[in-house]
This record gives sequence, structure tokens and C-alpha cells, in this order.
Amino acid sequence: MSVIVTDTGFQSEDWTHGFTALENLAANDAAPAVAVDVPSDADPTALSDRLDGIDLIRIDFPSFADGRGFTIARRLRLMGFHGRLRAHGHVIADQYAMARRSGFDEVEIADDLAARQPEKQWLARANWQTNDYQTRLRA
Repeated sequence: MSVIVTDTGFQSEDWTHGFTALENLAANDAAPAVAVDVPSDADPTALSDRLDGIDLIRIDFPSFADGRGFTIARRLRLMGFHGRLRAHGHVIADQYAMARRSGFDEVEIADDLAARQPEKQWLARANWQTNDYQTRLRA
């Protein structure tokens, strides 16, 4: 199982339509709700013509030291994606603010990580909008 982390804390999974791997997306054109699994080494421009038909994009983080997912998220938002964007995998609580700032709506973590880093640690970073250096510089 997994835990979904949002600004309000831990949530249970609410997406019930399944996920399609990026390389299999063309075969899933007729699905009413599309969620795409994107690996950390993917080129987000592969989705540029399809963003309007995608409800959720889940970007893989194979390691907490692999930050390519943050770049993919930011690029997808700059390309005009307005659906749900989820970080999936080895994201730690200390990275939550960066995930939100780069465009993610939520983070999906394994149950064992949620046990090691309880909800309180994630909520301590939920004020990501007020505590960043750019906001302080603009003030």
C-alpha cells in the first residue's frame, strides 16, 4: 500500500482508474480518465500534445538523491499541464516543500517510509508557500 501526502497531511489513495506507463499511453487513448506513470529519465515533451487528455501524472523518484522528477514537474507545469501531478517513490519529508514549489500537488510514499517519517514531519513542511527565499527577497 501507499500513503498520499498533501498540505493537510496523510490521505489514502483516491485514484481508482489505474496507471498507464508512458510508453503504453498511445494504446490507452479511449480511457475516460487517464493517469500516466512517468519515469525519472523521461522527456516531458513526449506528452506535450496530450496534456489536455491526462487527469493525473505520477513521476517516479527512484532515489531521494535523484532530483530529475522536480525538473520534469516544473517543465510539465510550464507546458500548461493543469491536472494532478504526483511525486511517487523515494521522496522524503525534507523534500516536500521543493516538490510543492516545483509543481507537484501531492506525494505518494510507501507505508514503511510513512512509519519512519510520520505525518507530523510532513506537516512541518506544509507551509511551503511562506518560507522560501524568493518571497523574502520580494518583500
